[in-house]
Amino acid sequence: MRSLLLKFGATVLTLGTTLASAMYVTAHLKNPSAPLQPTVLASQSSTAAVTVTPGVRQTDVQPVTSTYAS
Repeated sequence: MRSLLLKFGATVLTLGTTLASAMYVTAHLKNPSAPLQPTVLASQSSTAAVTVTPGVRQTDVQPVTSTYAS
């Protein structure tokens, strides 16, 4: 019986915290016209292209041939 009470208490605490967090977030939304640092960008309807480049570059460093560590 004690374990059920503990589980119930943990569940109520979790749900209460989740509800309180959701209420706080919805009450404190960012305003795009507010003087924020940095400024909030207004939504733009332009389609920007994404450029993907390779992230690995070749170098003149000797390759690792052993990973043994004493």
